[in-house]
Amino acid sequence: MSARGDNPLRDAQDRRLPRIAGPSGLVIFGVTGDLSRKKLMPAVYDLANRGLLPPGFSLVGFARRDWADEDFAQVVHDAVKEHARTPFREEVWQQLAEGFRFVPGEFSDHQAFENLKTTIQDLDKARGTGGNFAFYLSVPPKFFPTVVEQLKKHGLSEGTEDSWRRAVIEKPFGHDLASAQDLNQVVHQVFRPSDVFRIDHYLGKETVQNILALRFANTMFEPLWNRSYVDHVQITMAEDIGIGGRAGYYDGIGAARDVIQNHLLQLLALTAMEEPSSFDAKALVTEKLKVLKAVKLPRELGKHTVRGQYAHGWQGGEEVLGYLEEEGIDSGSRTDAYAAIKLEIDNRRWAGVPFYLRTGKRLGRRVTEIAVVFQRAPHSPFDTAETQELGQNALVIRVQPDEGVTIRFGSKVPGTSMEIRDVTMDFAYGESFTESSPEAYERLLLDVLLGDANLFPRHQEVEQSWRILDPIEAYWDKHGKPEQYTAGTWGPRAADEMLARDGRSWRRP
Repeated sequence: MSARGDNPLRDAQDRRLPRIAGPSGLVIFGVTGDLSRKKLMPAVYDLANRGLLPPGFSLVGFARRDWADEDFAQVVHDAVKEHARTPFREEVWQQLAEGFRFVPGEFSDHQAFENLKTTIQDLDKARGTGGNFAFYLSVPPKFFPTVVEQLKKHGLSEGTEDSWRRAVIEKPFGHDLASAQDLNQVVHQVFRPSDVFRIDHYLGKETVQNILALRFANTMFEPLWNRSYVDHVQITMAEDIGIGGRAGYYDGIGAARDVIQNHLLQLLALTAMEEPSSFDAKALVTEKLKVLKAVKLPRELGKHTVRGQYAHGWQGGEEVLGYLEEEGIDSGSRTDAYAAIKLEIDNRRWAGVPFYLRTGKRLGRRVTEIAVVFQRAPHSPFDTAETQELGQNALVIRVQPDEGVTIRFGSKVPGTSMEIRDVTMDFAYGESFTESSPEAYERLLLDVLLGDANLFPRHQEVEQSWRILDPIEAYWDKHGKPEQYTAGTWGPRAADEMLARDGRSWRRP
């Protein structure tokens, strides 16, 4: 070490250094579920493979299985082999696997939590985890209170002066405002609000973070990002799959609660927010909350909100069942598998600009995008016949699957006549950067271990989002039922009519 205490082997130009986690471990409750197998375990391996985890990093699984540590290691091994993004390297695996432990038990089992406490203490000594542990609740929300109360009762929720303990919670964060407030109260009695990380995996996607870079690191977009130039904004999250085996979870929740309340309202907040004073969690939350508090619901919810259910049809060359025909779904279910709503933001920047949000299952293709559609030119010197194929300028941020940004504008067609039509300029992540985008869970898990809360919605945002959605859900409960739409199409006719009344139409992604 140098006289000043700096490490001479560290190069100040190495930008990875602040992003390498210190001594720590991760405990996953519900480690046998799909999320853990397909996303969390592979993300842990990929982080280790990229050199972003400490040498003594430890992973503890907790579930109702009679497994030994070796059985758990085999499960992780299989998950990594099948789902990891980076190549499998034996030396990385061997070092990581030495820190795997498994604790069998029910969430109500006091002895199991005592065993967990002993396991963590042993890992502190054997692996040098320093008492720093994150507890990932990959379990249904009804078990959250039980798990966090057990952690408190057995002295697991609080670290020492030199260590930390954090809770990671998967959505849904309640099913309405009242249940979200109850859940927040339970969790905050055990963990400080700053130590609770609510995972919205969309916020971990590179393209979502690029919204902020696009807007605030460039001068060419921000002057146009307001009511003087923007006609409307469309935010779409479409899925080409049905509910699969999730009937038990999905029926009664529906598309609006599952997607609009968290993912789409977060995308709206990032698209519409003012520039934060800095890129830290507190500044970002402040600006996002201002937007969410300024959201205004339409007066006539019947005209400006739509819900639907996919019906029997063909998709990808296969015959597929309708929502009401899915196994486990009641034939009289009124749960929405498609939802579209119109919102406005009551502030100076966005007054009068509609934001259209839509999500649904069994739609034309899997895509998530934000389309900022600009107003037409106030005066056109060109003949109408010359511009009949010219639409509105648009900037489209593609969140998935083809991450990137497209700008649509008018250009002259080569030839002797003055014919103008739409062309696109396209930026694709995969073509512009040599490094492939990390999985969202890689970024989010690393941020949890680093204590970086930038990409995690705080409880105020969650509650404000429910304040927006609750009146819509209450209206739907009392009026009508979801409209059927054929699987593989782009949703119910009422959704097209909703935009047509405003003189607009949905983009075809």
